[in-house]
Amino acid sequence: MNSKEIVLSFWEAMKSNDFYKASEWLSEDFEGVWPQSAELILGRKNFAEINSFYPAQGRWEFHLNSVICEGKQVVTDISITDGEQKARAITFHTIEKGLICKQIEFWPDDYEAPKWRAKWVKTMGEQ
Repeated sequence: MNSKEIVLSFWEAMKSNDFYKASEWLSEDFEGVWPQSAELILGRKNFAEINSFYPAQGRWEFHLNSVICEGKQVVTDISITDGEQKARAITFHTIEKGLICKQIEFWPDDYEAPKWRAKWVKTMGEQ
């Protein structure tokens, strides 16, 4: 499998909500980096546990918005929801020996556009 196929298989496994199964696409020494909260997830077991114990309102659904691949680097843009919470994750994956060894993940939150910019922009969704 190439790097893109490995990452797409990981996200497909995440759709099952069996995060131990999804973690099989991660290396034993996996590093998950969440820069915004300055957290580091070490190992596939910790990845599976943090996702399994996350306080969700229902099953997680994952929708792939885009994927870009260059060699062993893959970037995905994923929309995620549990039916109540809605989020987006931009994830930079590094592949080594057929597994994801590192993910750097950003969770951009929506925010109200500042009014001072209105004369230069159009709010998406406006007609």
